[in-house]
Amino acid sequence: MAHTRLYRDGSLVEEDFPVRDISRHLADSSATVWLDLYRPDRAEFTAVGEELGLHELALEGALHEGQRAKLDNYRTHHFLSVYAVAVDPDSAELTMSELAVILTSQALITVRKDAAFALDELVARWDRTPALAAHGVAFLLYGLLDHVVDGHFAAVRQLDERIEELDALIFAEGGRQIQTVQRQSYALRKSLVRLRRVVLPMREVVNALMRPDLDIVDDPLLPYYRDVYDHVLRAGEWTESLRDLVASVMETNLSVQANRMNLIMKKVTSWAAIIAVPTAITGFYGQNLPYPGFAHQSGFIVSSAVIVVVSLTLYFVFKRWEWL
Repeated sequence: MAHTRLYRDGSLVEEDFPVRDISRHLADSSATVWLDLYRPDRAEFTAVGEELGLHELALEGALHEGQRAKLDNYRTHHFLSVYAVAVDPDSAELTMSELAVILTSQALITVRKDAAFALDELVARWDRTPALAAHGVAFLLYGLLDHVVDGHFAAVRQLDERIEELDALIFAEGGRQIQTVQRQSYALRKSLVRLRRVVLPMREVVNALMRPDLDIVDDPLLPYYRDVYDHVLRAGEWTESLRDLVASVMETNLSVQANRMNLIMKKVTSWAAIIAVPTAITGFYGQNLPYPGFAHQSGFIVSSAVIVVVSLTLYFVFKRWEWL
């Protein structure tokens, strides 16, 4: 399904008009068109590309999945590949929605690779800033980039909150907490690695868009693009710091586990030492040789008293050493 919008002289004048009318609208130099396509078939998209004079490599990049976030420049248009992201609140898994963008002097074409991209939120963002619509394609592109980068920032914030929750679990008692920290740490690390691959290239993309020789962004919109670029930088730096933080959480968790294992070994060793005393005494008295107190009731009393005294002595000594 295709979504279309027509702006003329900075005002929205028509929505959801047929794709075949795009060329007619673009004949008016005051018109700006947005076309959104969801998984278009090759024949349909090729026809659109030929109508707008798009390069074949730009068409291939828009149709193929798994593109790196990038900006490619052609003589009459530009191709962008960006990713919108979201974090699952339960599993902390990062989901990515790939979006191909082609912009000409009068048209912005978006090609969605999956249905997860929040198209309604993007349109609402455009509608909240009608005063900027007079800047045409640069206005539409700014709204798109601002929406995508805000999503990156929100994802980093959510992952940061999950890492803080893990900090509270590290020193909690119980094996289940240890397993939870291990599982969530690896999930967060995986999400941060994927997020880093998306966020870092966006710095180059946004910075390149502001180059004067490309003539994409006019002077009144430069502060808005610089604001987006600042958010990209902050998201990238935050992602890097979180990678270090989650690595620290994993190392701390391993250290805590090692300390707990040492404590357990101390307890096992202490109880083994305590149990060894009566075992040694009863083993000695179990010999088939005469010993002091043999065949007398006093021998049993003495041996029992020795077992109790030595065992209690060892128990209190180990307790004082905090081995028990």
